[in-house]
Amino acid sequence: MRILLVDDHALVRGILARFLSQAEGIQVVGEAGNGEEALVAARKLQPDIVLMDIRMPVSNGIEATQRIKEEMPGVKMVALTVSEDMGDLAEAFKSGAEGYMLKSATPEELIAGLRQVWGGETALSSSVAARVFRELRQESSRRGVLSTVRHLSPREVEILRLVAEGASNKEIGARLSLSESTVRNHMHHVLGKLQVRNRMQAALFAESRGLLSS
Repeated sequence: MRILLVDDHALVRGILARFLSQAEGIQVVGEAGNGEEALVAARKLQPDIVLMDIRMPVSNGIEATQRIKEEMPGVKMVALTVSEDMGDLAEAFKSGAEGYMLKSATPEELIAGLRQVWGGETALSSSVAARVFRELRQESSRRGVLSTVRHLSPREVEILRLVAEGASNKEIGARLSLSESTVRNHMHHVLGKLQVRNRMQAALFAESRGLLSS
């Protein structure tokens, strides 16, 4: 996969470029120091993934993410930030990001997150995911939300549980002896019944309803 690095600190870009370039199948094709430079570089280089800092001068990462996704919807966007603020997380995904990784993540966690996004999944740093889970549970408790698991078929619940465990469609298919297209169809129905937009939200729902331990 071809990666464009965007961060206003040259030292950070250099460190990222060095260890990402050592990972199998990853090529760092360019760097940018702010959102405006990122847009120009993305147009020129057509990367597979843009690893984007959120808080930068000239044009911040949220604005740049939205502009790049509007112009080049096929480019995957991953936020890389020090912020664990849920507002920043929401804004990043609203702008079109498919991943939200912290700069405190290990190189292995970051690379795994990039591979997830490249494979069509959503990636979150583990500490951010844990916080999202806690807040979702608290919000569900405050509102007294009734479980909608009863609307799912046993097979859909089974697939949802595997999604929440981080399994890809291919892995789910192998474990349940289903084709990937069948898994995708089931997931389409699951998302519709739960009224969520993507696998990450479905996984959060599953965790908040205790499906991981059931």
